[in-house]
Amino acid sequence: MEDPEGGVKPQFDGASAAGRKDGKKSRRRKGKRGGQTRSAAHPASHELSGNAGQPARPIEDTAGHPARKRKRRRRGGHGVSQEGSLRPQPMEQTGVAANAVRSDGDSASSRRNRRKHRGKRGLQGRPLTSAKPSHIQLQKNRIEETASAVVPREVQNGAGRKGRPEGNAHQGDRQAPEHAWPEELYAALDLGTNNCRLLIAQPTRPGQFRVVDAFSRIVRLGEGLAASGRLSDEAMERAIEALRVCASKLRNREIRRMRLIATEACRQAVNGEEFLGRVVAETGLELEIIDRETEARLAVSGCSSLVGRETRSVVLFDIGGGSSEIAVIRIGDNRFSRLANHITHWTSLPVGVVTLSERHGGRDVTPELFEGMVREVEGMLGRFDCPEIEIAQTGDFHLIGTSGTVTTLAGVHLDLPRYDRRKVDGIWLSDDEVSAMQAKLLSWDFDSRAANPCIGPDRADLVLAGCAILEAIRRRWPSPRMRVADRGLREGLLTDMMADDGVWRRNRNRRGQRAK
Repeated sequence: MEDPEGGVKPQFDGASAAGRKDGKKSRRRKGKRGGQTRSAAHPASHELSGNAGQPARPIEDTAGHPARKRKRRRRGGHGVSQEGSLRPQPMEQTGVAANAVRSDGDSASSRRNRRKHRGKRGLQGRPLTSAKPSHIQLQKNRIEETASAVVPREVQNGAGRKGRPEGNAHQGDRQAPEHAWPEELYAALDLGTNNCRLLIAQPTRPGQFRVVDAFSRIVRLGEGLAASGRLSDEAMERAIEALRVCASKLRNREIRRMRLIATEACRQAVNGEEFLGRVVAETGLELEIIDRETEARLAVSGCSSLVGRETRSVVLFDIGGGSSEIAVIRIGDNRFSRLANHITHWTSLPVGVVTLSERHGGRDVTPELFEGMVREVEGMLGRFDCPEIEIAQTGDFHLIGTSGTVTTLAGVHLDLPRYDRRKVDGIWLSDDEVSAMQAKLLSWDFDSRAANPCIGPDRADLVLAGCAILEAIRRRWPSPRMRVADRGLREGLLTDMMADDGVWRRNRNRRGQRAK
């Protein structure tokens, strides 16, 4: 007879198959005979019972006690003695005959039965393991916890970008049907001078992805950095607290690949590396400090889908908290799959909304003070060696802005009662509309800016410094229109990781195979 582990159903503990019509009914009849069992062998002996028609002796353990009750015995594995029924079978015994009984009284049939039903009732003698919730339910629970624990706090305190949590920008994505939860997740974290931001996404159509979870909080890591050259203890505490939330989100999901970056504040601070070591110790997250060129390329990658096919040249700028990256993009007849490959010139200005507002003051900004900020940034741009951009016809050239400054202008222009990313991302603003919005913000005092739902108290002292940087860029590259992008480094990180892994190519191949 073949090995019971080989898939052949063994005969019933040595009983002859010819002596019964239905093995299952035979086992039940014998189980009712006053505690008798199929196997008449004493645990100490290795004899086999005769045939199915021969009554078997009741089993006794080595101490001479009678066998346990029928109900308990049947539950433990068809008449096998309870003693030693949980002992593991040595690997060397897997080749014994199917009708052999182990020395401890366990049979191959009972072992197979236990394996079959292990997930339903557990092994006899072990406590049953509580059923684990499904992966989909865990994700739903975590989203509900995030909505109850993080979102209200940020909305009330204005801790999110423009006084709202970034998760609201992707609310429609996070309410996807259960069957759409991803198998391959990618994560990108950007710790900047002003914000800590996280995105977790799933690749979908080529060049696109669906956001599964998002987090954003204003931490002002670079507060006081320009004066002292160091990250303050209060700023580091705020950043670490936000990073703990990000670490919790990353631990609760199966991430295929992630990239966590830090930018200008950690680049400039003399204690930047020391701070990142503390982040690893307290949160488990290992962040890398990227250089300015990488930051510029990531900003371009994140906004690549907003550059139309008819566009020939673009100036893309990212106004950050401690630095501002500018990339000049020229697209010829042959367009690369990665827009960043079309960058011809780039620069990183050592100025952002936090550093500029600290130098000039951002709370009470007069038109003269505003013009002074613009001239300072113009002087920095004057040292940027870049040829003039030739515009052949309307539509060939435009600006793309990806920062809180331009999204704030768009929200104020649309007069939104609450910031809505879906209405802002990708919107076009004419040159006159941008000028009008800047003039409106400059006419408001601090309290009026803080009361606007698209600005909030946390950005009320920063927004005019951002407008000054924007104005200097517009004077260097006059354009009839500007496109607003509510996206940036995180989207660039996700796009690059997914492209490097070839997930869109694999998904396209799978769809082609299913079509066939």
